[in-house]
Amino acid sequence: METRQLEHFVAVAEELSFTRAAQRLYAVQSTVSATIRALEGELGVKLFDRSTRRVALSPAGKVFLPEAKAALEAVDRARDVVADAAAGLRGRLRIGTLTSVGELDLPDLLGAFHQRYPLVDLHVTVSVTGSTGLAEDVRQGRLDVALLGLPEADLTGLDTRPLGSAPYVVVLPDGHRLAGRRSLTLADLAGESFVDNPRGFGNRLALDRAFEATGTPRRVTVEVADLRTVPAYVAAGLGIAVVPDLRLLSGVRTIPLGGTGLVWPFTIATRAGRPPSPAVRTLLELISAREFSVAAPDRPPRGGTPR
Repeated sequence: METRQLEHFVAVAEELSFTRAAQRLYAVQSTVSATIRALEGELGVKLFDRSTRRVALSPAGKVFLPEAKAALEAVDRARDVVADAAAGLRGRLRIGTLTSVGELDLPDLLGAFHQRYPLVDLHVTVSVTGSTGLAEDVRQGRLDVALLGLPEADLTGLDTRPLGSAPYVVVLPDGHRLAGRRSLTLADLAGESFVDNPRGFGNRLALDRAFEATGTPRRVTVEVADLRTVPAYVAAGLGIAVVPDLRLLSGVRTIPLGGTGLVWPFTIATRAGRPPSPAVRTLLELISAREFSVAAPDRPPRGGTPR
């Protein structure tokens, strides 16, 4: 049994598509299909139930999947240890990040890492689907490390280190009926239309739960993946917003959100129960050594003088 066979099997099992698996592996579909057939022949079982419409794991495939992942992880660890001992830090580092991470200059940080450790192959994924997807990719071994904005209750299966936090603010267009207030509560926002991140983003998840807890329904009319685009939609009168104050908002009025205890947490996560590779440990140490802030300092509401 070859490592390549296991890699192809895991890719097809996770994508449930030979076409998507081939794209993920940068291989042609016929090669992936042939590799799976050879693996099935070696094992003497069918790993997938195939039809013209769908691909599904067979009972044997479901049992084999966690073992295949564990074998690949063991091979990666062995390669990392040997390479580190032979020629310094090297290997592969798969990093997931959000579209907006406050004042953490991730490109600069990773550039510094690359200059020090050029033999580490960096792969960076910027998520447009939010922290929930990144967290699951870490749990499933598709990412080695991820920057997340999830509440504590949603970090099961992960080892995390807090990097900072940010308060929530209400973003209002000019002339809004609430623009003169010094602080606002969720009850004050009843009946408003909202601009927000898509479902799966940590801040959207926390806010949805907060509104559900008050029994106040809300209507999200605009969903955008990047917080930096929120002001334009709010200013255009398409809704208000409640978002973490990450110093990314300009040209609109922001008022502190009170009465909820909501704070947006910023963490870095690795998979629980698995010792991080030397490359991951080194990256975590580099991030910990950097001084940065994701939260804006205390200040009065922006965008005008309260009336």
